[in-house]
Amino acid sequence: MSDVQEFIRETVTQHPVVLFMKGTAQFPQCGFSGKAIQILKSCGVKKLVTVNVLEDDEVRQGIKEFSSWPTIPQLYVSGEFIGGSDIMNEMNESGELKTLLEQSGATA
Repeated sequence: MSDVQEFIRETVTQHPVVLFMKGTAQFPQCGFSGKAIQILKSCGVKKLVTVNVLEDDEVRQGIKEFSSWPTIPQLYVSGEFIGGSDIMNEMNESGELKTLLEQSGATA
């Protein structure tokens, strides 16, 4: 496993909620990343780790390989890949995302 893949694996397994995104939670640098942050905040997430893929091209490419998912942002909850902003939006509308985040302990 490469160093980048190991970094990604450790990051998603050591934190309850991880969002690989463009920019930061305070300054998202694309609309999809901004929407993802809004959704997580609306669900009451307090324990959120974000990784700005614009700071490291290896991580930007590596996360796509890690998840076999071509786009960013990417959400991981309890080490499991959930999806991008569209999937997050659908899960948020159904209430499924909030339940999942509460179970992870990220809203406590």
